[in-house]
Amino acid sequence: MANKLISEMGLPKSIANIFAARNIKTAKDALSLTEFELMELLDVGLVDVMCAVAYISETICPPCETALSLLEQRVQNEQFSGHLPTRLSGLDKALCGGIPFGVVTELVGPAGIGKTQFCLQLALLASLPESYGGFGGHVIYIDVESKFSSRRIIEMAMRSFPDFFCYEGRVQEMAARIVVLRPASLSEFTDSLQQLKASLLQHQVKLLIVDSMAALLSGEHEPGAPKQPLLGWHISFIKSLAEFSRIPVVVTNQVRSQTNEGMGQFSFQVQHRCEIVHDQERIDSHLVAALGINWAHAVSIRIVLEAMSGKRFMKIAKSPMSPPLQFSYEITSSGISLLNDGVEVSGPKIHAIHCQGHTDIINFDHAY
Repeated sequence: MANKLISEMGLPKSIANIFAARNIKTAKDALSLTEFELMELLDVGLVDVMCAVAYISETICPPCETALSLLEQRVQNEQFSGHLPTRLSGLDKALCGGIPFGVVTELVGPAGIGKTQFCLQLALLASLPESYGGFGGHVIYIDVESKFSSRRIIEMAMRSFPDFFCYEGRVQEMAARIVVLRPASLSEFTDSLQQLKASLLQHQVKLLIVDSMAALLSGEHEPGAPKQPLLGWHISFIKSLAEFSRIPVVVTNQVRSQTNEGMGQFSFQVQHRCEIVHDQERIDSHLVAALGINWAHAVSIRIVLEAMSGKRFMKIAKSPMSPPLQFSYEITSSGISLLNDGVEVSGPKIHAIHCQGHTDIINFDHAY
């Protein structure tokens, strides 16, 4: 609006011609000067200048909106875009239906906490027919750490929907809808992203999963916090994919230990379990999400998975439609199950990431 031409605003021709003669063509040009500077430049009186400035300001100012009108727009947008239900009732209720379309949702937590389990569960749900609450579409699963397990997703399917998958061929149909990509480097991942934009619409893709960005970037430089320049293009492109295709995009993120010097180490970069156990209290108090502040701003929803006193917790740490909530959960043969309806968390606790009292959370032999 600032670049709107003054000649198109309907000002009286006498004053509009003066603006044009002095090379003041846009609203930005006029409003960047004080009223006294305009008086001197245009050689007109203060009253005429004040009237012209007020008219230009009113013309380019966006209309006021009420809370009711914003709510109505949100309802319309949600009906157009939709959500992917997680079948976790408390989480779906808090997120107004599930994982939203058109934005990036992040799952962050230490290794072995259940991020990949959550991704497998979402992939299964998106591939289900609409009669079972799914979308009957394809899923693109970018498996950076080679943790995707066909056996596990089939187990989830058979345990969660036995009446549907008991028929011959249905498991194979579900598995055929999930396309798994395994880029070996950041450059391969970049190539995969560039090819995705067209295929998302051509192949009726209903969900995109990247598991995980942090692991992919960690191999591009020395151990420590990922360098932001590596992330810039990928952040923008993944967001644009979500907005362009209007599908849910889910990305997992690791945690790293933050030291006083600002350097960090990813949980999957620790070489020996004894290092984790020995320094658990020191590391736990300094766990932060990897990928940095630019990535944190890019995601619309951040769900933190953590462990305290031998129990697993899921927290909605960032969401435009939900208060900060914490759920306890467990991982069973059918997938992730919530154990309560959610408790509201206040203060900095919602952003803290814990890994206490659960020594098998980081398991390099058999991580979830």
